[in-house]
Amino acid sequence: MESHKSLLPLLADPTRLDILTALQGGEASVTAITQSIGIAQSGVSRHLAILHRAGVVTVRAEGQRRLYSLNPEPFQILEAWLQGFHPLWSARLDRLAAALTERQLKGPPNA
Repeated sequence: MESHKSLLPLLADPTRLDILTALQGGEASVTAITQSIGIAQSGVSRHLAILHRAGVVTVRAEGQRRLYSLNPEPFQILEAWLQGFHPLWSARLDRLAAALTERQLKGPPNA
């Protein structure tokens, strides 16, 4: 995983997002992920293969089972990239909070 640009297309797919969300709780088997997100095992396996090739998840064999977990490095890259947007959103949210506070102080509009 070289940059946020290679992670963003992976996150555009709702099923892959569901899989990543399911893995937030820690290591899980394909069966557990399938039960968690409610799609066919073949679909989960296909998406896990894509995520594994991209370096977003790691896989560990435990007997016949394969256990998947999140690889933190790509998410750290994405988080670092998103931090550049923090000042923009922070300023906008501060303005919104100020406008809402002002509106509350004025009371409800006359009907």
